[in-house]
Amino acid sequence: MRNSFSNLPLMGVKVVDFGQYIAGPAVAMLLGDLGATVVHIDPPDGPMWDNPANATLNRNKVIVNLDLKSDEGLEKARALCDEADIIVENFRPGKMAKLGFDFAAMREDRPELITISVPGFASNDAERRELRAYESIVSASSGVFTDMGLNRVLMGLNPSFSPLPLASAYASQIAASATVLALQSRQITGLGDQIEVPLAAAVMEGLCYNSIHVDGMPERYLTQRETEIVRRRIEGLPMNVSFEELQELMDPFFRSYMCKDGRGFYVVCPSHKNHARRCLEVLGIYDELVEDGLTSEEDTYKPWSEWESKTSLGVYPMPKDWADKISARMKEVFMTRTSHEWKKMFGRGLIPGAPQRWLQEWIHDEYAEASGLMIDVHDPVYGEMTQPGPVVWMEESGEEALKPMPRRWVEFDEALKILKKHRTEIPDETEAQNQEAWLTGVKILDLCNVIAGPHSASYLARFGAEVIKLEPADPMYDSWNTVIYGMSQMRGKRSILADITSRHGRQVFEDLVKYVDVIVWNAPDNQIAKMGLDAGNLRKLNPDALFCKLDCFSGVRRGARTDYIGYDDLVQATTGIMLRFGGGMDRPEEHAHVGTIDVMCGFGGALGVAAALYQKYRFGRIGRGRTSLSSNSGLLQVPFAFDFKGRDLFDEPSGPEASGYDALTRFYSTASRHILLSAYEHDLPLFRNVEGLEDLPDLPEVDRAPFLATVFLAQPAEEWVARLQAADIGAVVCENLDSLRAMNLREADGKAGTENGSYSFSYYPDHPSGHEVIQLDPYAVRSVRGEITAVTPAEKFGASTRAILRQLGYVDTAIEAMIESGNLSESWSEEYLPS
Repeated sequence: MRNSFSNLPLMGVKVVDFGQYIAGPAVAMLLGDLGATVVHIDPPDGPMWDNPANATLNRNKVIVNLDLKSDEGLEKARALCDEADIIVENFRPGKMAKLGFDFAAMREDRPELITISVPGFASNDAERRELRAYESIVSASSGVFTDMGLNRVLMGLNPSFSPLPLASAYASQIAASATVLALQSRQITGLGDQIEVPLAAAVMEGLCYNSIHVDGMPERYLTQRETEIVRRRIEGLPMNVSFEELQELMDPFFRSYMCKDGRGFYVVCPSHKNHARRCLEVLGIYDELVEDGLTSEEDTYKPWSEWESKTSLGVYPMPKDWADKISARMKEVFMTRTSHEWKKMFGRGLIPGAPQRWLQEWIHDEYAEASGLMIDVHDPVYGEMTQPGPVVWMEESGEEALKPMPRRWVEFDEALKILKKHRTEIPDETEAQNQEAWLTGVKILDLCNVIAGPHSASYLARFGAEVIKLEPADPMYDSWNTVIYGMSQMRGKRSILADITSRHGRQVFEDLVKYVDVIVWNAPDNQIAKMGLDAGNLRKLNPDALFCKLDCFSGVRRGARTDYIGYDDLVQATTGIMLRFGGGMDRPEEHAHVGTIDVMCGFGGALGVAAALYQKYRFGRIGRGRTSLSSNSGLLQVPFAFDFKGRDLFDEPSGPEASGYDALTRFYSTASRHILLSAYEHDLPLFRNVEGLEDLPDLPEVDRAPFLATVFLAQPAEEWVARLQAADIGAVVCENLDSLRAMNLREADGKAGTENGSYSFSYYPDHPSGHEVIQLDPYAVRSVRGEITAVTPAEKFGASTRAILRQLGYVDTAIEAMIESGNLSESWSEEYLPS
């Protein structure tokens, strides 16, 4: 295990990991990558999920095989738990207690203990908590497969299967961050906590940007695809748009273009004042389009009716006439160079764009290897193995994180000895034991934009942190990006608008840096240094301030693409997600969920903040947490993001027609709706207990799918699901976000929603936007001790400018002068959501 001279932030923290499949082991992996000592417990015959991905999930762990059905095995497991700071498990609710591991009782004996449970469905969800909550079951229940985006709706493909373990990936990041937040709180209070993060609630938090409903959304924000869906529904036309036809409904600055080398190149340049212009300039067509009448509205936050033209460069979405004209020219120009040439030209020109690549190519990409986004580990089973690098790391100890210990099997006595080697210092009882929330008293400055960074800070607000969001006095992004996304990622924050390159704005910026404990920014290193927030300069402004950086392409080490700017979609293109989802180089398709990686990276940023806080309180070190969209793509693709000599083909389900893995795990049509069946070979005898399916175990494998497809059509979905679940076979109706929102809605009551089971939405009739809004509750983390607050609705950008300035000590006359100068502002627009 780690040596005693390690600088990793969780050095000395002891974890016992009961986890199986992905979520539980991934939580312990994230902790182990940050330096924790982890003992993983497997059944006598090995893990329940036999997959090479276990080599990644169990790195930095020693593995003990114990029979928890025997008295001897239970006694040994209890002895290991007695030494642990943290216990991780992801079984059905109540299973650990039945085995004799009652976490509430264990914490009575050891108040410093932290337990983290990651079940499929919430323990207070009486309807679902006993289900076999496999990954696909949770996804189907949570609308993942039936809300795969506008493309799939228009193509008439619903539901659509994706092999990405979204629920486990989101849950593991949320659970790991919650665990370390509880750990840093323990350094203040001496008290641990009992935490639950249901997969269903976690994946819903990942989909919070998809599930929000804003009544009366202004027409200017509707895309061509949304308009086409409405038209077809009104006119009774089928949703049968071909992939080729669909491309002509895409925004020119948010789509893929074929290049000279036969590869697609994904462009993500909507919504920003400079990105779209730079894109056209590097393509050499900016001047001709301007001459042809393309305009750039000076103030896009004015009502649409007051614009000089219906379009403006740098605003999403573009009206169809200009979208068609621009995309036609872009298609022509992209064919004049290779995707590799465009990659360099876009990257060096600070323009978000990236070539389409397959996962196998990404695993062996030179930059991925050089930066530490992919690393080599000598696994005892598979030999030299390429695995995803650390997802979250500290700037000062990142190099050590690049050298994980391969998983190792040991006997019980050795595992116990390893745990006993470390003695964690717990503070004596103090008045701080009355701390209500894990982050009470922590002040955070959020300098981020779009989703990942801002979402990270908003997530931390629910744990009691005071969050101040600083934005430019003159916005760089359009209101589709800032205000609509902001309805989710601005929750729980106060907003101030300041031009930090101006004299007054810079002073306010430095005062804020001195005021806060943590600074979060999603910016490249060169921009961070320019603003004086690199480690050396920040130390001069505020020697105690922690800094967390999120960006697109970073790994531990700097490389050719470290400072390239980009978004979620570009990482999807770079790491193979888009090609898998679309099915081929000729039809790359965005994995449809807003924040597929963005929101996950936000939770990763929170883990970085938590780890920095813990090492500050534990070791007195002031650190800088790091994560990136690219590093999180390794976690999202962990079931197949690896390579070794003799590896099977990269053949995970792909393309729009994918319905699952095999006959026992896939979608089926019924007399009403689609269901998702999720079973294994060892489940076949259970089908004899299902009326109508008794003959399935006797059929040859090749005949199973036709048999099931025919039989399932005889009864409605609810009937089949009831029969299958009664036999303890995984099966659920494929739900959608609209129905989940309707069935689990309440009027906002100031509570976080953690008491409401696996799904919880709140209705805000008096939202600050002036619109009626329905949003997912901040409810995925449930803790016994630490208070989870219902974050306030997103205020209008700039609404707290004066209040924050007064808090910093500025008098009203000075505030008035600064606002009058234009260096600071109270608003970008008259309306909250410009019409």
